Amino acid sequence: MTLDHHWFSETHSATGSAFSLKLQGKLHEAQSPWQQVAVYATEAFGNLMVIDGYIMLSTRDNFLYHEMMVHPALFTHPDPRRILIIGGGDCGTLREALRHPGVESVVQVDIDQEVTRASERYFPELCESNSDPRAQLRFDDGIAWVKNAKPGQYDVIIVDSTDPIGPAEGLFAEPFFRDCLRALADDGLLVQQSESPLFHLETILVPLHRTLRAAGFADTHSLHFPQCVYPSGWWTATLARKTGRVADFRAADAAAKPFATEYYNAEIHRAALATPEFMRRALESVG
Repeated sequence: MTLDHHWFSETHSATGSAFSLKLQGKLHEAQSPWQQVAVYATEAFGNLMVIDGYIMLSTRDNFLYHEMMVHPALFTHPDPRRILIIGGGDCGTLREALRHPGVESVVQVDIDQEVTRASERYFPELCESNSDPRAQLRFDDGIAWVKNAKPGQYDVIIVDSTDPIGPAEGLFAEPFFRDCLRALADDGLLVQQSESPLFHLETILVPLHRTLRAAGFADTHSLHFPQCVYPSGWWTATLARKTGRVADFRAADAAAKPFATEYYNAEIHRAALATPEFMRRALESVG
């Protein structure tokens, strides 16, 4: 992270690249027991949340991430009713999940309530469904929560985590995914944010597919979408199904979705399933 009076810059030293936003000022800063949370006003991207110096979201483009973390998964599951979100403290993923009228309950488990409090104040549009009677916000250890879940308790688990360092490292590990598999019902599905295919292919994406398969998931597939505030501007969400194929989704239901979106639709879903050749070659060893 580089910060002067006018610009916030997140550098990615391994690739010699950086992303910068022109600032209007700092709105908020707090140190929780786990991380530092800051919010800035930017000139062109609205408010910007930063955790430990890394960009988490902006007002302008967060819809890309939140919609693609939720809607492909919920339109792939045959009947998603019981949803668990691990992480997701900004509550944008929660909001998107609750747009689905068939959803009966969404439990969000994030270890750090400071992220939610900052989001309520500076990103209120993301928190508009927090009072929905179907929503439960829990500030707890997501790894322990899944370990203690009853077998078959959830239909979909959404792992909306930060990068796999610090508190989030265990959310990319096989023991956690085995617990997720047990906590999912027979048609269960997991989705995990999985970083950039351009910058993190061999360090995160390929190992993630291998780990999910080793944990017992029948099929895995990464969906691609743009996200300009994240390293490389190209991001993925990786889906894992307990049974069946990730590529089989309810296209007719997605096309007739009863709610408005900014990015997601059935055509975007279908296109996001396409795998670039370099990634296809890298994943050949996974099977």
